[in-house]
Amino acid sequence: MTLRVLHLVGSAVSEFYCDLSRLYAQDCLESTANPALYEFHIAYITPDRQWRFPPDLSREAIALASPLSFADAVQTLAALKIDVMVPQMFCIPGMTYYRALFDLLDIPFLGNTPDVMALAINKAKTKSVVAAAGVSVPPGELLCPGNPPLIAPPSVIKPVNADNSLGVVLVRNRSDYDAALKTAFAYADEVLVETFIELGREVRCGIIVQNGQLVCLPLEEYSMDSDRRPIRSYADKLTQNQNGDLHMVAKDGTKAWIVDPGDPVTARVWDAAKKCHIALGCRHYSLFDFRIDPNGQPWFLEAGLYSSFAQKSVISTMAKASGISLEKLFQMVLNNVFDEQNFNS
Repeated sequence: MTLRVLHLVGSAVSEFYCDLSRLYAQDCLESTANPALYEFHIAYITPDRQWRFPPDLSREAIALASPLSFADAVQTLAALKIDVMVPQMFCIPGMTYYRALFDLLDIPFLGNTPDVMALAINKAKTKSVVAAAGVSVPPGELLCPGNPPLIAPPSVIKPVNADNSLGVVLVRNRSDYDAALKTAFAYADEVLVETFIELGREVRCGIIVQNGQLVCLPLEEYSMDSDRRPIRSYADKLTQNQNGDLHMVAKDGTKAWIVDPGDPVTARVWDAAKKCHIALGCRHYSLFDFRIDPNGQPWFLEAGLYSSFAQKSVISTMAKASGISLEKLFQMVLNNVFDEQNFNS
């Protein structure tokens, strides 16, 4: 039986998030296409919250697709008889509101539920939940505009609900707080100020659910330097060409690498990541960033509870390192979805 798979792409917020969504979704479409197994369809959301159903993700195809209201889009979805949806939206409404819509439409989707996504988007709330589960987190405080930080530098300032390191600033001196807060508040109404954890290492840990069990994937470590690159920035993740198109920053052995599972830090991070996954109520898969201090202690930084199933997605890279191809990973998560459907029916 061929599955009718809808890729939900675009953004209800900005053209930036539309481009980011297209970037990853295009990679996924090309990497997982298998006409014998899947019939792929695309629903594209624009910042005016209209829907389009282009045949592909080229700018030309999107421009030529007729814009539809949500009511008309629902009729189109019903006619397509979609079996499952793959969320490819990175904006907050895309990770929450639009996932909830598909719950209402009774169309299952890959990845975490809208309530879990809403929790993980808020870095302060996420920290509180995982800390209650026994995971170490940097001391921090949540600020609104006009409130001076009480935490002494060095510290890291983060918009509470932005991703891709947008607006993140390392503060070494108290006199730099005003400029750093101005930068962070440009991306959110609240900012999180955290004690800076001195650099030992920085890693990400992915988890996938296989046959009901949490399977931790090999860690990915990032090239850091106490003087030149003490924290990861937006420029370490995305770049833009002269045409304005986004591109993922290429990773090679000098910028990021897979950690040997025998490394002593792996077991410590895996233990913390499993606690995070369970405490946050994740399903199908999860992804967590950890700072490793000079003594080898992992400190939770944030959760990234989505994957586009692109070749360059972090979970895909980790899975490949453990011997799981992207095609197998995609099928594995699809199986999780339908196993849940059968269990609940």
